[in-house]
Amino acid sequence: MRITAVETYLCHCYRANWVFVRVMTDEGLHGVGEATLEFREPTVAEAVHELERHLLGRDPHDIEAIWHEAYRDSYWRGGPVLMTALSGVEMALWDIKGKALGVPVWQLLGGKCR
Repeated sequence: MRITAVETYLCHCYRANWVFVRVMTDEGLHGVGEATLEFREPTVAEAVHELERHLLGRDPHDIEAIWHEAYRDSYWRGGPVLMTALSGVEMALWDIKGKALGVPVWQLLGGKCR
């Protein structure tokens, strides 16, 4: 399975906008994540598109490697725009992994716990 495209959707929601990220694969699976940073929604969407060129062709199951490469290869590590964009992509990748394995993401992340 390989990542073929990354899309962003900006949704107006009264006081602020939401940014949703959709990562598509060559096997027809897609994952959805949320990457909202109040009053910086278009900037985050553009940051997601900057990340896309590093994602295309990658195996979406390599979540940890993708995250560390994207974080480490940025000049300003850990800024709010990059971290928000990266979190939306990561959520979408976990969504893909859960769908591919037929289990909910909470099961992949350690199971039910309170």
